[in-house]
Amino acid sequence: MSFYKFVSVILHPILVPTIGVFLYFFLIENNFKSNQKITVIALIFAATYFIPLIILILFKKLKLIKNFKAETIKERKIPVFLMILLFYLLGNTMIGITNLSDLGLLFFSTTLGLVIVYLLFLFKLKTSLHLLSLGVSTGFFFVLNSIYNQTFTIVIIISVLLSGLLGSSRLYLKAHTPTEVYIGYIIGFLSPIATFYVL
Repeated sequence: MSFYKFVSVILHPILVPTIGVFLYFFLIENNFKSNQKITVIALIFAATYFIPLIILILFKKLKLIKNFKAETIKERKIPVFLMILLFYLLGNTMIGITNLSDLGLLFFSTTLGLVIVYLLFLFKLKTSLHLLSLGVSTGFFFVLNSIYNQTFTIVIIISVLLSGLLGSSRLYLKAHTPTEVYIGYIIGFLSPIATFYVL
């Protein structure tokens, strides 16, 4: 496996939400015990990794997609729509649980980003979901700066650097054009900010 392929796999959109939640529990003080944190992380991992994976496997079996990359806009429409529903349900669940409302913000932000991505399908634009997911994570910790009045500068800088590396990898693999990469990241970054002010 090439380095660029490795980066794309490690920072895949179905893994980034779990990484973001792990960092959240690591950096933000809360009343959850260690076993409760592990339970929440495990549930989110199951919901955002296994469910999308099962959907892709099923769609490949039904020949709705040629491969797991879902390279064309036509192949992406139904999976993205199902992800919108999944992340909305996660956000709606988390927002009502004490000490987990921040994670509700994270998942509602992802929902908003995916809705915009879906709408861009109408304009024949295949936005990078890889960069969307990292953009959401970056924007999320940017918003947490305001919520908790503390700095997450290091996390944000590392996230931006990883986004640059991931963007370069997607371009090297010819998975996206520069426009698709930039738009994906911008949508992702702005979604938590917009969601924070709406909620």
